[in-house]
Amino acid sequence: MPVMQENTAAARWPSLPYRRWKDTRDTLHLWMQIVGKVKLKLSPFLNQWWEVAFEVTPHGMTTGRIPYREMAFAVDFDFLAHHLAITTSAGGREQISLAPRSVAAFYREFLSALSALGIDVAITPTPSEIAHPIPFAEDSEHASYDRRYATRWWQIQLHSTFLLDRFRTDFRGKSSPVQFFWGSFDLNTTRFSGQRLPDRTDWPPGYHFMRYAESEENFACGFWPGDERFPHAAFYTYLYPVPAGNETISAGSAFACFNRQLGEWLLPYAQVRRAEHPEEEILRFLETTYREYARLAGWDLAALTGLVPAPT
Repeated sequence: MPVMQENTAAARWPSLPYRRWKDTRDTLHLWMQIVGKVKLKLSPFLNQWWEVAFEVTPHGMTTGRIPYREMAFAVDFDFLAHHLAITTSAGGREQISLAPRSVAAFYREFLSALSALGIDVAITPTPSEIAHPIPFAEDSEHASYDRRYATRWWQIQLHSTFLLDRFRTDFRGKSSPVQFFWGSFDLNTTRFSGQRLPDRTDWPPGYHFMRYAESEENFACGFWPGDERFPHAAFYTYLYPVPAGNETISAGSAFACFNRQLGEWLLPYAQVRRAEHPEEEILRFLETTYREYARLAGWDLAALTGLVPAPT
């Protein structure tokens, strides 16, 4: 008989202290960038780079279908069995264990597994959106993998997808799927007002992709495990372009705070997971900040709000 997981708030929202899992977080971020860059290289462009994102699955994370010549393949991270699997439409399969190893070793092993399946692809060999990047083939510094925290991080994202899916239901405008971006290492969904923005080409070095990511007025939200700028996991929201008065809006939660360095409203995960009703607290944060941001930016809320059908 399978072991049933405990369905309590504490079980659904396990602790994820940044310092305790930082080394695993940083290594996993780089491993996923290697895989993500393969998807970027082979997939046709879709607005706001949606084609590069991963999807959360019942066991981990998947690239979804990637085209390659006359076939397709997918790369799946399993954070319960702790392995990475590459499967092809031709019936091929290669598997790599998820265990402590350097980024350089993972890079070699992953490309070798692709080659064994007849997949030959050259990617940009350095990380993106990371301070002081080390080329993948030379990175022996990042080599950690703690199964407990990898599983916890995935589990938080899985339960976050349930809430983000609910948050999306009554928006009738253009909105992204709930997706994971391996560059910034965050779970995200974005909704758009329909307002196209002037073309901007003056992004800082390493961030020129933002020319296409931020080409339309949008409200973005999701879950982020933190980095050295804010060493705490958090739910986040922001609107681009930034409207005047965004730092003083209501956020719907006493736990929420505005972070000026990031330019975002944050709901610290460590606090909200201990709330009496974490799911309600998170949804209230998302809904309140969206409506406040949209009001500041002059969005037509009535036109962008749809009807949710009753269950049948």
